[in-house]
Order: sequence, then structure tokens, then C-alpha cells
Amino acid sequence: MARRALPILKRLTAPRPTWSRSVTYMPRPGDGEPRPVTLIPGDGVGPLVTNAVEQVMEAMHAPVYFERYDVHGDMNRVPQEVIDSIRKNKVCLKGGLRTPVGGGVSSLNVQLRKELDLYASLVNCFNLPGLPTRHENVDIVVIRENTEGEYSGLEHEVVPGVVESLKVITKFCSERIAKYAFEYAYLNNRKQVTAVHKANIMKLADGLFLESCREVATKYPSIKYNEIIVDNCCMQLVSKPEQFDVMVTPNLYGNLVANTAAGIAGGTGVMPGGNAGADHAVFEQGASAGNVGKDKVVQQNKANPVALLLSSAMMLRHLQFPSFADRLETAVKRVISEGKYRTKDLGGDSTTQEVVDAVIANLD
Repeated sequence: MARRALPILKRLTAPRPTWSRSVTYMPRPGDGEPRPVTLIPGDGVGPLVTNAVEQVMEAMHAPVYFERYDVHGDMNRVPQEVIDSIRKNKVCLKGGLRTPVGGGVSSLNVQLRKELDLYASLVNCFNLPGLPTRHENVDIVVIRENTEGEYSGLEHEVVPGVVESLKVITKFCSERIAKYAFEYAYLNNRKQVTAVHKANIMKLADGLFLESCREVATKYPSIKYNEIIVDNCCMQLVSKPEQFDVMVTPNLYGNLVANTAAGIAGGTGVMPGGNAGADHAVFEQGASAGNVGKDKVVQQNKANPVALLLSSAMMLRHLQFPSFADRLETAVKRVISEGKYRTKDLGGDSTTQEVVDAVIANLD
């Protein structure tokens, strides 16, 4: 018996041939045509990191070209020609826009989201090989409702010294963001969706959000659904972030949760993200904290371009150019893994251009 089993064992342990898949998808006729993309360099480090994307796209010969518009956070409104360009092109890449603190000046970021109905914000927070962090196996996708909640902008002074700010939650917006989150999980082979809320205090507003999430969850039986109160969520994120997969949140909580998760996984400088609606998508650095940068960073040309480079890879995939997206992501991850070229926020002293040159050198 033993002699007969030996050749079988040899066959089982023999190395298997490595197969490579040569066709990733079947393009439609005309899919290779270069696509126009609206480009908003923005403020602070924005022009530095958007220029980094332009250089890498040119080096890859990626089938996109940019229509550039100068927009700054101190403007009263996003110029109509910029809105028209995004409506026409359906895709935009933008750097950070400064939002004045106080003073009643509204955020141009919020204006863009409302004008184009970019109701879903997506930030992917994950460990990059070679970048040391306190936690391992972090791969969290934060999907945030983008158009209502505390960001509705409905504020007024009732009497001098008393300001009323209205939080608006609707069933329509709650259902569509929940559906987006579950659909994302389903299409990306994710196993769990966690709804973040404060329904123990805001029983009607956050209660309506939870009710909508629960209804949508019943239509996706293969995906585990759970709920967590936002304060407990923040504590769990910093202690055991690997337990989270996809998170769906109302507007304000999503901003806090995404930036917390980004800090855990390596910092806001490496986290990609974007904003999507039914017809349009705007790609930008995923976590907003510090995305405009300090003046010293701008003067020294040491802004971290990794987050926007990874966001532009998401954009390429959105435009159905998956092989270009894969090449860009692979090159960025190689540079991070090698550790020779890193900006100050990642423990190095490289300039933006040095990181860009390293990424271009690693393009296959």
C-alpha cells in the first residue's frame, strides 16, 4: 500500500504550472478612445499632486486628457463653466479646496456634491506593504452619504447669540446610500456591511437611517449586516480595526470615521477616494484631514502624491481602463514597499517629484 501511495504523493506535491490571464475584459468598439477628464488642481498641495498624476498618466500613455480649471476655496461659488465641464465629461479629478472656517462662507466641496448629486463618498483605508502601522490586516471601505445630514447647510441665528442648525435625514437618501454600500460589497466580494449611527440619542433621524439600512440588507442575504453606535465605532477602530469591512454612514459620522481609519492605516496621504452619483464621479484624496497641506510643504515641494495617484487609478478603472489602473497601483505599491522614496508624512524626506520619478520608473 505504501509503495503504491508514493507516486500519487509525488504527483500531488509537484509544482503546478503558473497560468497568466491575457484578457482582462472584452472592450466595446471605441472603448480605447481617449477620454476627457475635468481637472481642478485646487489649493495648497493640490497643484503639486495633480501635476504628479498628469506626469504619470503621460508616462503610461493613458487614454485620458485633462481639461484644467482654476478653482479656489475662497470663491463664492464653483464657476458654471466648471460644472458644465464635469456634466459633459462625467468624470473629474481634483486637488483639495480650502474651506474657510466660520464666517458663513460655504464649502465649494459641498457645493460640487449637491450640484452634481454626488451622493456617495467612498474612501478605501488599507495597509500598504512595507509601510509600518500599529495595526495589520486593515482593509476598510467607508461609504458616506454626501448630500444631507449636518452638511445640509440649514443654519440661522434665531436671536443674537443663539444659532439653530438643522440635521436633515430622508428615507430616499438613506435608502440609496445603503443600496450603494451593499451593491459595492456584493460586486467587490466583501462579506460585511456595518451601519454607523447614533440612534440611541437621535432616535428619529438616525433611526430612519437605520431603518433604511435594515430594509436594504434583507435584499442581500449573502452579506452580513450589523450596526454600531458611532462613539463605540471610533473606539473599536483604534483598538481592533481589522473587524470592519464596508461601513455605511450618514454624512458627518462618515467624515470622522474615514479620517480615523485613514490615520490607522498609514495616514491621509496614502488613502484614495472619490464621490459618485448616478451620472458623475469626482475623484480626490480620500481622507480630507490636511489634504490642502501646510505652506511649508508646498514651498519645499514635499507633498505626498500617493493618495491622488491611487485615486486616479480608481478613476481609470471607473473609465474601464483596468490594465492602466493595475499598472499604476502596482508601481505605487512597489515604491512604498521599497521605502527609498517617501515623503515626510511617511517617515522619509523625498520631494513630490522624486516620488513621481520613482513611480514612473516602476511602471511596467
